[in-house]
Amino acid sequence: MKPSTNLLSPDNHALVLIDFEGQMAFATKSISITELRTNVAIIAGGSRIFNIPTIVTTVAEDSFAGPVFSEIEEFYPQATSGYLDRTTMNTWEDEPAYKAITGTGKKKLVLAGLWTGVCIVGPALSAMEEGYDVFVITDACGDVSTEAHERAVQRMVHAGVKPITAVQYVLELQRDWARTETYVAVTDLMKKYGAGYGLGIQYAHKMVKH
Repeated sequence: MKPSTNLLSPDNHALVLIDFEGQMAFATKSISITELRTNVAIIAGGSRIFNIPTIVTTVAEDSFAGPVFSEIEEFYPQATSGYLDRTTMNTWEDEPAYKAITGTGKKKLVLAGLWTGVCIVGPALSAMEEGYDVFVITDACGDVSTEAHERAVQRMVHAGVKPITAVQYVLELQRDWARTETYVAVTDLMKKYGAGYGLGIQYAHKMVKH
């Protein structure tokens, strides 16, 4: 009856959101911007519901890449969350970001960001080399081409990184619909951002009054 230690739970990991900024999104072609923003909203909202230690980091926010997606700002306002701005492409090589991530004390790290082949491969492989168990939310990442995204994911998987998806991430944290303290918040999040799945939840709530 004990769940696998390979599963993510609300208390065993930290989430790192990397470079979800306009300049990076403009050139992203491996996923539609609509789908990308939706998936980012799901993971940002889910991490907030479950109080996951979450680091938001940017690159050259004021001078080049621009502000973060509004879907992140919705759940992690810059005024209260304090985004970490970097010059390094590899988040792991930025001292303040490195200290913030490792300072969470979590040995499982979940990453998402733009672009997959640069801003995600770097910290994913670097964290693994330091003994972290690394997950990447692949449908909340994107790159300049499908080829670039897929080769980056393939490279990370070969190294031992675990790929997951946005909805999978949140449902793995919920795990049991009898967990009433988060049930309403999770289903409301999915009804708002979960596309067809969210419509299904809305339908079920209306039709079966559950």
